[in-house]
Amino acid sequence: MPLAHVDHWTGRDVRLAEVERALAELRERDAHDADGPDLRTSVLTHLAWVPESWRAAVEEVLLGLDERHPSRAVILYPLPESPQSRLDAEISLEAYDLKGQRRHVSAEVVRLELHGARADAPGSVVAPLLVPDLPVFLRWRGEPAFGSRPLEQLLCVADRLVVDSTEWDDPAAGYARLTGIFDRTAVSDIAWSRTLRWRRALADLWPGIADVRELRVHAPEALALLLAGWLRSRLDAEIHLVHEPAEQLTEIALDGVSVQAPPGEPRTPSDLLSDELEVYGRDRIYEEAVRCAAEGSGVALRGTGNT
Repeated sequence: MPLAHVDHWTGRDVRLAEVERALAELRERDAHDADGPDLRTSVLTHLAWVPESWRAAVEEVLLGLDERHPSRAVILYPLPESPQSRLDAEISLEAYDLKGQRRHVSAEVVRLELHGARADAPGSVVAPLLVPDLPVFLRWRGEPAFGSRPLEQLLCVADRLVVDSTEWDDPAAGYARLTGIFDRTAVSDIAWSRTLRWRRALADLWPGIADVRELRVHAPEALALLLAGWLRSRLDAEIHLVHEPAEQLTEIALDGVSVQAPPGEPRTPSDLLSDELEVYGRDRIYEEAVRCAAEGSGVALRGTGNT
C-alpha cells in the first residue's frame, strides 16, 4: 500500500495525558483530511524497549515494516543517566492508501524518551497507551535485563516477548534465565527463526540422522546453540557441538558430513520481526531447544582451543 501522508506531534517534558490527547487529535485530523473513511486496523500493540545503542537499528526496522502491521507501536528509549526525570514524546500517524478504494488505513508510532527515573518505571507509562482488548508484543533489543524492574513491569502487560539472542553477549547464560519466563508469557526468538531453513533441511534427512553425535556449525553462537539444542531435544541424545564463528549461518555438518545448503536467502530484520508479530501461541519446540541449549552448552570453538 502506498503511503498517503504522515502527520506528526512532538512534546518535551510532557504528561501522559498530553500524549493521549495528541493521539486523539491526530486521528481526528486524519479522518477529516481523508478522501474516504479512515480505517484503523490495529490488531496488536507493538512495544519496543530500545537502549540508546539500538536506536538506529530500530528505526531502520520500523521503515521496513511500513504498512504490513498497521498497529500502535510504542517505542521506549530509556535514558536512565539523564540528569532530569521527564518524558519526551514524538507521535507519527502514517496513513496508507487502499488500492482501488477512496479510503486508507492508519498506523500510529509513539516514540517516548524516558529520562532519569522515568526509565525505571515504564509500566505506568505504557499502560494508558495500550489498545484495549488487543495483544501486546514486547520487542526487547539487546539482552533482556532479567529480574530488572523495567523488564518485570513490561512483562506484566505483554502477551509475547520477542528477543533476538544473536544480540546477546552470552547466549548460553541468557537461555538459562530465559527459561524462567516461559510460563509467564510466550517468547519468540528471531535467532530461532533464522535457523528455520536449516532445521527443515535437517528434518528432511530423517531417519538417516537418528544416530548423529556431532554437529558442526558455521554461524553466530546463538544459532549454533539453538540448533544443537533442537537436535538434542528431537533425538533425545547427547550431541557434541563444534562451533565455528561466522556472521551468518553458512554451513552445517553432521558427524563430519556436510549438509546441503537449503534454498532461499536470509530474511531481512524487518521480515523476521513481521513474522513474529503474527505468532500468538507458545512455541513448545523452541522452549525445549532453549532448555537443551542451556543444559548442554559446552561447545568446542574451532580455532580458539576452548572447549
